[in-house]
Amino acid sequence: MNSSSGRIAGKIAIVTGGGEGIGLGIARRFANEGARVVIAEINAENGQAAADAIGNGAHFIRTDVTDKAQVEAMVADTVERFGGVDILVNNAWGGGSFRRAENKSDAELQYGLSMNLWAGFWAVKAAFPHMRDKSWGRIISICSLNGTNAHIGTLEYNVGKEALRALTRTIAREWAPHQICANIICPAAMTRAFREFAETSPELAAALPTPPMGRLGDPDEDIAGVALFLASEDARYTTGNTIFVDGGSHINGASWSMELPDD
Repeated sequence: MNSSSGRIAGKIAIVTGGGEGIGLGIARRFANEGARVVIAEINAENGQAAADAIGNGAHFIRTDVTDKAQVEAMVADTVERFGGVDILVNNAWGGGSFRRAENKSDAELQYGLSMNLWAGFWAVKAAFPHMRDKSWGRIISICSLNGTNAHIGTLEYNVGKEALRALTRTIAREWAPHQICANIICPAAMTRAFREFAETSPELAAALPTPPMGRLGDPDEDIAGVALFLASEDARYTTGNTIFVDGGSHINGASWSMELPDD
């Protein structure tokens, strides 16, 4: 599909953490549906490779989302190159540890907040005036069942993702008069990061409950389409929602129960 057709043809989208996994799946779908996509990614090799593979004018900007200046530059560079920003996907995450809460450090908790709350806050603030001036905008934050179900062992991730979810719901309420829609996706997907986790921590991975649909989702085939809906005109009256794209895992509050070491 070329840039003149598609459900979000001509829109300008930023996807943080777009170099792999769910972010890449979303970026690829957006480009296929006519958007001009910016891959904001800290890993330069992954980010450039993603932009090259996506084509359709996709552009890579190396971005460390824990650095306010880089997040603001990400938006400014996008506006300078493409003339605006219509869609922002807050997706970046850099990994964490699996330990009991009492053994987590201040630095770990701060990292979770930096990657999610602060990164999301800086990004939406920078994007807001450009969306406000057009009376059109879409903000999509990728959050997690870990946070909503309070899974054990991943405190910094849970806290960060729930803080991002609260941020997104609040701006949905405040920015609704500007026709800016802000929503959350809580996915369950088979990504490279999950496969690496399963290889290095097989016992922890085995403790994960299987979704009722019997499999983890695919970033391209199962998650990206929901992001596309939220980015499109079809979702113009949808804001402040948390959408679980998880094969039904949230229905009974699927728990992640395992034995964690005391240290």
